[in-house]
Amino acid sequence: MTDNEKQSILVTPDDTTDLARRMAEEEAGIGRKPRGPAKYVVPVIAVFWSLFQLSIASWLILDSTFIRAIHLGFALLIVFLSHPTFKKPKKGLEFLSARRRIPLIDFVIGIIACFSALYIAIDYEGLVFRYGSPIVRDLVIGGILVAVLLEASRRVIGPALPIIALGFTAYAFLGPHMPDLIAFKGVSLERFMGQMTMSTEGIYGIPLDVSATIVFLFVLFGAMLDKAGAGHFFIQLALSLLGGFKGGPAKAAVLGSGLTGMVSGSSIANIVTTGTFTIPLMKKVGYPSTKAAAVEVAASTDGQLAPPIMGAAAFIIAEYVNVPYVDVIKAAAIPAFASYAALFFITHIEASKLGLRGMPRSELPLFFKTLLGGLHYMVPLFMLLYELIVMRHSPEMAAFKAIWVMGVIMLLQKPIIACIRKTPVGPAIWESVQDIFSALASGGRNMVSVALATAAAGIIVGVVALGLGGLITQIIDVISGGNIFLMLVITAIASLVIGMGLPTTATYIVMASLTAPAIVTIGGLQDFIVPLMAAHLFCFYFGILADDTPPVGLAAYAAAAIAKSPPIATGIQGFMYDIRTAILPFMFIFNTDLILHNIYSWPQGLLIFAMACVGNFAFASATQGWFVARNRIYELPLFLMVTFILMRPDAVSAWLGIPTDRRYLAYLMGLALYGIIYLMQRPRIPRPEETVAAW
Repeated sequence: MTDNEKQSILVTPDDTTDLARRMAEEEAGIGRKPRGPAKYVVPVIAVFWSLFQLSIASWLILDSTFIRAIHLGFALLIVFLSHPTFKKPKKGLEFLSARRRIPLIDFVIGIIACFSALYIAIDYEGLVFRYGSPIVRDLVIGGILVAVLLEASRRVIGPALPIIALGFTAYAFLGPHMPDLIAFKGVSLERFMGQMTMSTEGIYGIPLDVSATIVFLFVLFGAMLDKAGAGHFFIQLALSLLGGFKGGPAKAAVLGSGLTGMVSGSSIANIVTTGTFTIPLMKKVGYPSTKAAAVEVAASTDGQLAPPIMGAAAFIIAEYVNVPYVDVIKAAAIPAFASYAALFFITHIEASKLGLRGMPRSELPLFFKTLLGGLHYMVPLFMLLYELIVMRHSPEMAAFKAIWVMGVIMLLQKPIIACIRKTPVGPAIWESVQDIFSALASGGRNMVSVALATAAAGIIVGVVALGLGGLITQIIDVISGGNIFLMLVITAIASLVIGMGLPTTATYIVMASLTAPAIVTIGGLQDFIVPLMAAHLFCFYFGILADDTPPVGLAAYAAAAIAKSPPIATGIQGFMYDIRTAILPFMFIFNTDLILHNIYSWPQGLLIFAMACVGNFAFASATQGWFVARNRIYELPLFLMVTFILMRPDAVSAWLGIPTDRRYLAYLMGLALYGIIYLMQRPRIPRPEETVAAW
């Protein structure tokens, strides 16, 4: 097979990816594709937005409130120009769903929305002096801002977040008329508007600030990597490494999606980038369509867990917990990598069940050739890690320097290739410049959903800050009966339900505002100390898991469109794979060693990581019904015991009276039990031709 034929296997997408691509385009802010001069309007605005964000990261010094206002103004303007009011035409209102042009009414609404967002910067001094006693103009413009923000969120994110925000708003005004358990003194219109639109405690709060100062740069960095071809490089590299092993394409999907997800922060974009190649290859080696799509869903969704970037919410965690971002990376490292290791194991289990083999090496790209061909993509990533971890610079400074390195690579990449191939350099330089501006435009468009999610969620945060925080803690305490475990279950279920219709960032902000303080407070009342970092990561993890929770999991729909599988069945299968991630938050709440809380020794950290991986492997075997052979019913509790022993050695040591400094004895017990299960199953290991019949 020639190199060109090998390449075609990897890069020719199936025609059925149209739906998945449309979903990714909508998430990336591409709802309309106007013709004529109008097609340049939104990209030009997005480029100016990116240039503004790069300016404030380098030479332009502005008050943080001004930055937040301008950031939101750009996002609102882009939304109303690029997303129609209705996705499907309504009789008599067809112009509101136009996709090939931008209606005049959306130009008008976009300008009004942009002005309402900028009003706090335009009349900053006046608003400061009038805070607490706004004039009619302040109330009118503030009301317009709330209305257009919720409408913009509906167009981009869907109805869930606006409905929740409206519910909290109604509660703020109707609190005195509620039942005693949830009664609230209520607020006046002046206080509400002052909190939401005239201060930094509502719409212009911490989440929007993080979006404006940090997240944008990382999203732009991811857009530049994608435009340069790094996503394709990651998946080819993963295939060259793992494609030849049992179930190789699935293992490559996990690695490729993990690498891509670190910088994309979006499960749908991740699926479209990597799943277009990996899902057909998984089907080719024998994975059923539903399982092929589900593997990609689980891998792409969990990409947001992987340090160092972890999507937008991780930066907000650092602000809420008031710790350096490196501390968030440290806390998230073991659960994230243990989760990915378990997903590798699950793909191996599925391949063993089905009797699958890897792809022939002749059909795979050569590893060293692939690595050398894309090694330059690793330079900006290493720069980012160096700045974050070694130099301990701020996330925005690290991202800014990585963007400059990425920009230089994008500018030189194609001209160098042209020189090597002895083709004209001039067109290659022009194409490189176009790629850079296209990446700047993509960065702005990709940020729209994050900016609106953080701003709209700010309404909920603002209502909670009006005095609901203590009341919510009391309500949760009553519902859970003061039981910390029951409270965690309630929080997890609420995160999954709320997160079905929200992006991860919004889900995290909502749940962190409502439940993270409650987890810490109620735990303290029971003499159980929960670190604030653990509480916030708990909310973050279940917000991510909501991405593939049926029946709404959008990630499952995107993968199903590529695999031609039923979306609901894909979502259920993906959730079954992700159950191994769902146990981790419960474990690190009770065993804070898993988030390296007060752990400063590398050997101890590596030991905890290794045991967490094996514990997760055991849990995966319990949920998937297979270890090295098909499980028997009496082996299920044994796998769960291994999981508990290796992930909660503190509890086992306490029960058995083992001193803290000899906790490794609990680990040895867990490993011994795992070895016994292996010896029990070893005689039942099926021959390859028997596995498919068994399942």
